[in-house]
Amino acid sequence: MADSTIPETSKCQLEFLGKTGFKVSNMCLGTLTFGKSKTLSVLTDNIDEESAHKILDRFVEWGGNFIDTADVYGPKESERIVGSWLTKQERDRFVIATKVRLHTDPTDPNKVGLSRRHITRAVEESLSRLQTDFIDLYQTHIWDVAVPLEDTLRTLNDLVRCGKVRNLGASNLSGWQMERWIQVQEKLGLERVVTLQQNYNLKERNSEYEAFQVCKEHGLAVLPWSPLAGGILTGEVTRDKPPESGRLGELVKQKTTLDGSPNWNMLRADDRIWNILDATKRIGAQHGKTQTQVALRWLLQRDIVASVITGVLNTQQLDENMGAANGWTLTPEEMIELDKVSQAEKPYPYSMADVHMKGRLNPFHPVCIF
Repeated sequence: MADSTIPETSKCQLEFLGKTGFKVSNMCLGTLTFGKSKTLSVLTDNIDEESAHKILDRFVEWGGNFIDTADVYGPKESERIVGSWLTKQERDRFVIATKVRLHTDPTDPNKVGLSRRHITRAVEESLSRLQTDFIDLYQTHIWDVAVPLEDTLRTLNDLVRCGKVRNLGASNLSGWQMERWIQVQEKLGLERVVTLQQNYNLKERNSEYEAFQVCKEHGLAVLPWSPLAGGILTGEVTRDKPPESGRLGELVKQKTTLDGSPNWNMLRADDRIWNILDATKRIGAQHGKTQTQVALRWLLQRDIVASVITGVLNTQQLDENMGAANGWTLTPEEMIELDKVSQAEKPYPYSMADVHMKGRLNPFHPVCIF
């Protein structure tokens, strides 16, 4: 699908998805907003199937080939909408990612978790809704303390061996959980995990301390979700008054919070956030780009990131976000400035380790240091 209005030099770059050997667009279309959500009450502006298909078509025009969904989105509606669109495409041109773990039916106590029973049922249902015979990247949505990790990983391994799933990914894990997964897979000789999908942006950088160190050590690709911190990094919110629209505005009305979205009262008092926004505004002006595009570009230039997951409500939002994909870069000095202004105060023991790091950086033993 070609579109002369999008220069080739602006279209998505292609990056290896970890050690898989295949490439994905450096921007991934997140589909949380497809269909009317019954799970997330703050998502009041979810989009219908026709509008979702227009967004998918436009994403392809930008050179996108990577689409992320989950069985809980809708729930189930997002996968169904992606599936109905996928039947009109050449399947092998696209990399489809979905997830399993969260409740898709609260009335059924067994439709949740990472047990063999739930995973084997959930993958069949996802395949049916997506109208495909394989899933490119099957991800665990979060840890499950109720099930031995060995049982979960053996089940996922079986799905790869029988061809229903091509590759395995994790999401929302701590550093020790990520390392534990890798230890078990290596001990049992199971299919390796290749990606970690994590809440990561200029506001939220805690995964750098542990989880991303593990990813760097073992060659996993990071897939940031909520790259704009629930909308705060778009620059549309000011410190003077609470937001009245969008996801953050709805959270303020409901006096609640949501994963990936900040609490307004805490946000307003956090000088670091407003310093970040001052920097992205100034840097954006120098490049003729928006604050949204600067925040996305910062992620795209992190060496552990393969693709940034962006969710939108319309093609206008998509076009703005995709404007970060290619055709320009932040300078090394701008990256350093954004790193510094967004760096939160390091907790112990990382703060103590920094004091004793001087003189110990060895070029023959590269490690992931942020």
